[in-house]
Amino acid sequence: MSKVFTWRSMLFVPIINDRFIQSALKQPTDAIQLDLEDSIALDQKEQARERVTSVAKLCHDQGKDVIVRVNRPWRQLLRDIEASIGPHVQALTLPKVPNPAFVQSVAEIIDELEIERGIPLGTTRLIVMVEDAEGLHNMHDIAAAHPRICGLIVGAEDLAVSLQMAVTADTLYVPNVMAVAACRRAGIAPIGFVGSVADFADREAFQKTVERGAALGFEGAFCIHPAQVAIANAAFAPSSEAVTRARRLIAAFKEEEAKGRSACTFEGRMVDAPVVKQAQRIVEKGEAFGIAGL
Repeated sequence: MSKVFTWRSMLFVPIINDRFIQSALKQPTDAIQLDLEDSIALDQKEQARERVTSVAKLCHDQGKDVIVRVNRPWRQLLRDIEASIGPHVQALTLPKVPNPAFVQSVAEIIDELEIERGIPLGTTRLIVMVEDAEGLHNMHDIAAAHPRICGLIVGAEDLAVSLQMAVTADTLYVPNVMAVAACRRAGIAPIGFVGSVADFADREAFQKTVERGAALGFEGAFCIHPAQVAIANAAFAPSSEAVTRARRLIAAFKEEEAKGRSACTFEGRMVDAPVVKQAQRIVEKGEAFGIAGL
């Protein structure tokens, strides 16, 4: 991963559905997330695992990063990991993570497989999902559990079941802000937004939701429908105008700094070191996504 988290959109695809896979390859999604979990019936799990290597290579050859969401029960999980570790899979998404020890055990298994298969150690990253009361309680420790972790997301639907609450912006706000804090403390990317990924029919509402998520500090989102991809990409990357403004702000500050001043006024607002750091982050994100500004 680069300094900037570059998966603004991660589009779920049931790995046994060729039509959906072909559709996903045509989308501007930053990563395709091959699903072995919720979208795959129990009697199709083995068939799904057998397809990981070939489908991951297909996606890779089309220029897409590949994430595989695995299953949670250990017997299923072990088979999923065995099937998924390879040169064309960049990360695994771990659902229903209860504590850091679980992540560490998974990482140990991945270590063995990467060594056995001649893959550079540490290649396979992890996205961890907090989806129940235990995981929420341990979220800060989960986020920092292992260097393989690159991101963390709150699973809205399962968390709501565990906490016996409705899936609303009010109920999900606190867990998601907690997630942002845990991720920033651990140096990983907060993924998601305050809401349910299942709400894709109203595109205008989804746009507002992901834009709010970006404002809260999230770096990218899971998508379950192609219509969500472009919206997520736009929300989690700065606009050309924002990059231009950030560059101008930084230049104005440096000009004043050269005169021995530690603050200045830009467009009627005070600018000091924290404001400059925010502007520098906007420029970095713009460069990562090929947005240079005007």
